[in-house]
Amino acid sequence: MRPPRIGITGMWSNRIHGLRFDGSAVSTAVLRSVVRAGGEPMMLFAESALSAEERLEGLGGLLVPGGADVDPARYGCVSDPATVPADFAAQDQFEADMMAAAMRSGVPVLAICRGFQLLNVEYGGSLVQDLPIESRHRNAAHPVAIAPESSLAEVLGMTTISVSSYHHQAIDRLGRGLRAVGSAEDGIVEAVEVPGADLIAVQWHPEDTAAGDAQQQALFDWLIRRAALHAIPHEGSTASSGRAA
Repeated sequence: MRPPRIGITGMWSNRIHGLRFDGSAVSTAVLRSVVRAGGEPMMLFAESALSAEERLEGLGGLLVPGGADVDPARYGCVSDPATVPADFAAQDQFEADMMAAAMRSGVPVLAICRGFQLLNVEYGGSLVQDLPIESRHRNAAHPVAIAPESSLAEVLGMTTISVSSYHHQAIDRLGRGLRAVGSAEDGIVEAVEVPGADLIAVQWHPEDTAAGDAQQQALFDWLIRRAALHAIPHEGSTASSGRAA
């Protein structure tokens, strides 16, 4: 069977080394983690003549990685001076549409950092726009406690994990219908699930250490396993189903 294709939302940036003008980028560490798991990464550009559902055709999974801050207007707040939204005004809507379409279609989703925060906002939640400068979340490793009965705990095979953290924003109000399944020692939510959806969303960056950490790589392995299962019914034109496992 061919490696499942994983759509990864690209971040439109005004400046990318080696390009004369603006471009679209995905972290190399994310791409390598997908390849290591046995998937074929396919970057999705922020503009398309196709609908989100049409763009998912032929893809086994969706990955929404880290990047710029979510526009505070999406959760009804005025932008803090420390908030740096995406260069492309429609970046948030592009990724929100792709996640919503994937969840409607049963396409498995892995959301990381920005993707995690955007998911919370799309479910009616809000964000702390700038954590204290001394916060370990801004650039350090720290432990995260995982809910024992969660799909995430099943995927990781443990209920405590050390994570690579690089974010200056965090969940403030949890989105309606989301279940918080991971938290740091200071109470900041680090992982959420949507009951009944084939989705894992984490605040940290598993790609940072996945090459040498089996637990972090397990998140990408999960996505590829679920993507492979999702692709099988499409080949036979039957409906797919699935919860994180």
